[in-house]
Amino acid sequence: MLDGVAIAAMTGDTVLSAILLHTRRVRDTEFSGEPRGGFCLMGACQDCWVQLEEGTRIRACSTFVKEGMRVLTRPVGVVGA
Repeated sequence: MLDGVAIAAMTGDTVLSAILLHTRRVRDTEFSGEPRGGFCLMGACQDCWVQLEEGTRIRACSTFVKEGMRVLTRPVGVVGA
């Protein structure tokens, strides 16, 4: 699930690739609300952090999709969400 919508992903996909196959942005920046698509794409920056529904933050570029994941790109309670 991505922001409450069921999406498909293949075995071996990262969360980032699954997100970008279904939407044009990974998240909105908490500072300006501008859309972000990732930056380094290899886990060295902080640009692709998203949140799992239970609250755990993950790097979308280096986390592999698992069946049953519930990813939030607009966490509840974040300004601009």
